[in-house]
Amino acid sequence: MCDAIQGQGHSRTAAPPAAGRGVKLLWTGGWDSTFQLLRLLLKHHLPVVPYYLEDPTRASTATELRTMQRIGDALHDAFPETRELLRPLRTFPIVDLEPDPAIANALRTIRSRIFIGSQYEWLPLFCKRHGMTGIELSVHVDDKVQALLSSFVCEFDRAGSYRSFRVDPRHAGTAEHTLFRCFDFPLFRIDKRAMAREAENEGWSRIMHMTWFCHRPLRGRPCGVCAPCVYAIEEGMAWRVPRARRVLSFFYRTLVLPLKPPIRAALASVWKR
Repeated sequence: MCDAIQGQGHSRTAAPPAAGRGVKLLWTGGWDSTFQLLRLLLKHHLPVVPYYLEDPTRASTATELRTMQRIGDALHDAFPETRELLRPLRTFPIVDLEPDPAIANALRTIRSRIFIGSQYEWLPLFCKRHGMTGIELSVHVDDKVQALLSSFVCEFDRAGSYRSFRVDPRHAGTAEHTLFRCFDFPLFRIDKRAMAREAENEGWSRIMHMTWFCHRPLRGRPCGVCAPCVYAIEEGMAWRVPRARRVLSFFYRTLVLPLKPPIRAALASVWKR
């Protein structure tokens, strides 16, 4: 058991993954998970099994799948060793997941204090159904979930190669442990700007610029007002959103986001056109 991070603390070394299995990573083709993918493959030279959960309500699903294919092809061309290290993408539809009262209640409890997305219900449902633990989730500095879990996590050695974080088992019984106990958080102490600097230093910028984040693309470009677009702007990555949509996003964040959710949802459908 690793100890919660307070002062120096202690950690426990995790056993390396078997070569035929690899590090399990939730990959969306987005900035954060792609950065971790590159770290695993090119810096730590570890095999990676990427997972993608398909949400039929998300307009960007096809774009995300195409993005991951393009990034995989670019990696294979630029870094031939990744042909063996990067395992085939494993996709799973979230519509097949059975509800779980404990997980649903944990999400409600946390949402009574801070809003987090619906994916934090179906991600643990997926892990429960498949008996999966230790799958990497790219929570990072400036992420709401990172702030939520900051006093719940402990640090450990991952695969004998790098440091990562997980929810300390001593918090069993809490809503945080119920939702997040199956995940590892390798980016818990880094923000998007630091990822950009590291990618530049390592020569990964071209691939990082291929990543995608918008949930409701307009004519193939980021909308500027969906949650990932808003987060990208607020986390110092505004350059990723077209200038015209950044202007629209400013007024959306100033005038619409402060409103109550039902009114905000109605207005958002207009602003996204």
